[in-house]
Amino acid sequence: MKAGTNMKMAGKTVYVFVLLTITKVMRLSGNSRVSVTVGDSSVLTCPLKGNITMLTWTTSPKAGGSCSLVYRADKNMTNRTNCCDNINLIFRPRLAPALEIRQVGIAQEGYYSCEMVSTEGNFPTTYHLTVLAPPRPSLYCDEQGSPVCKAAAGKPPAQLSWVPESSSTAEEKGHDNGTVTVLSRFTASNTSVTNVTTCMMSHPAGNWSESIACYPLEGDSFIRYVYAIPCVLLIIILLGVIHYFKLCSDRPCHKTKPPEIAPAHSQQDDTMEVEPYTTYVQKENVIYNSVSDLTVGQNLPQDLCTET
Repeated sequence: MKAGTNMKMAGKTVYVFVLLTITKVMRLSGNSRVSVTVGDSSVLTCPLKGNITMLTWTTSPKAGGSCSLVYRADKNMTNRTNCCDNINLIFRPRLAPALEIRQVGIAQEGYYSCEMVSTEGNFPTTYHLTVLAPPRPSLYCDEQGSPVCKAAAGKPPAQLSWVPESSSTAEEKGHDNGTVTVLSRFTASNTSVTNVTTCMMSHPAGNWSESIACYPLEGDSFIRYVYAIPCVLLIIILLGVIHYFKLCSDRPCHKTKPPEIAPAHSQQDDTMEVEPYTTYVQKENVIYNSVSDLTVGQNLPQDLCTET
């Protein structure tokens, strides 16, 4: 009983696998591949056969939900379901109806299916839209003087090569939006090659090439040191000046002024200070002598003269 159940389950599994495989093959066989660069517009057309009764577009992008646009000729009206504003139906005289996608983004890559119902029958068409992101190329010399080529954020990853040939291998780093950055460091296959190297980038969105001359540190160290010595000396001098001014800010660096000495007290000043008193004494003596002379000359009593 158990063996029979296992056989039934195995048979169902094989049946589902075969059905999915057939569906996948049929879907891929009817796809038309279209490539568009990020930021450009893309126009996908449906076959025009007979008079249109109804037109349906269904999108299945890799990121986000599906979108559908249904046009009914009898009402001349289009219904939109979960579609971005940059997706619209366009009808042009004597041309097939089309789906226009303006300023395509990376997230809009995926499958776009059209089904036209006309007076002559149903006509389905499926497109596989591939969105290309051109990488940002750059070429520079690293710290060791080796050329480095970089193609940033490309979709699909860019292919890098060197002239002359290099034995290095490219490193890839994926990003969340589906882009890939590729980096290649030049490694010379022999020591007799010139210092000028060329990096060439190949990508579906466009090719690019650029040359650069790098000088490894080992082969040109003397010149580097010659240029480095003045720089080191200049830095040392600047540090010394900064240190000197820092010391000056912590303590006074100017010459100490000599202590102020009181001005010398000259003898002339003493004479000038005493001179008024001496003059006064001399005047008193003159008056006294005059009175004494007068008293003696007139033979007056001393007491009388004193009272006078």
